Amino acid sequence: MGEFFKGEKNPKIIGIGEAPTGGMRHGYVVNFSDAIISVKNAVTSAERGSGIKVKRAFISISGTTLRSEINSGSAIISKADGEVTTLDINKALEEAEDNLNLNNKKVVRGFPISYRLDGKEIQGRLPGMRGTKLEVKSLFITYSATHLEDLLEVVAEAGVEAIAVVPSPLAACDIILSDKQKIVGTALVNIGSETTSIAVFENGLLTALQTFSIGGGDITNDIALGLKIPLETAESFKLGNIYEDYSKKKLDEIIEARLSDIFELIENHLKKIKRAELLPAGIAFIGGGANIKGLEEFSKSALKLPSRIGTCEIFGNTKTKLRDPAWFVAL
Repeated sequence: MGEFFKGEKNPKIIGIGEAPTGGMRHGYVVNFSDAIISVKNAVTSAERGSGIKVKRAFISISGTTLRSEINSGSAIISKADGEVTTLDINKALEEAEDNLNLNNKKVVRGFPISYRLDGKEIQGRLPGMRGTKLEVKSLFITYSATHLEDLLEVVAEAGVEAIAVVPSPLAACDIILSDKQKIVGTALVNIGSETTSIAVFENGLLTALQTFSIGGGDITNDIALGLKIPLETAESFKLGNIYEDYSKKKLDEIIEARLSDIFELIENHLKKIKRAELLPAGIAFIGGGANIKGLEEFSKSALKLPSRIGTCEIFGNTKTKLRDPAWFVAL
């Protein structure tokens, strides 16, 4: 929970709430009752700390169906003198979205990434220029329509009104990535419990987004099976807190094997969009999985790119837990 004060650039954090996730798998609802209870518990925790009733909230979405799609649209300039207007731009953008093959998906965000006027690429301000035909290439972030409806129903049943739906990479990127990094080329990788997402930025714009159904929880499960220990102990080991009577070498082998799976997916995606080893500002990691010991060095070796654990400014007088990368989407 944040509070804005006149003249202040950033909000002051006045309350935080968390609760174990229930009724969700890979970012979508599988049990409504359990999911509603989880949201209610997190809201109650935030209300208790702030003394303020939570009625409305921004909803961040992630999950295996969150991804980007690129499509093009065009419009014939409407004015007789050929001057491009906002109406022409909107018509081209609408055609690009209409041409999408959604197949039970919903567009949750869309924005232009390039323009052409009479076949020539336009840099800078477009309205006021003159031509005959406008073409636009747009990026759309899509999400399963059913998953989104289910999530919003859970939030509503928990007594919270959704102000807006925000894709998690967009929720985090502005506090993790600088404008310069997003211009020269960078990627934000969010390693959650059951999913990992990668968002690539160039020229100040999001150029690709993909989500994979693998995360830090898979590493925890592998450690529990490999070392025959409880899940809670395995989670602690994953973060580097290993007991002396267990083999660190075997633990490292287990973690690296699953990290190899995650980074193979990331590398294949970067190859697909022709950006493998071509992001000067490198990779920034967030999410609970960013706390895995040795992640930076593993990434540098696997992807041949600069790599770092994401950091952000802590707003107001907050507890140290907000320095954890797992909180950055919420911030």
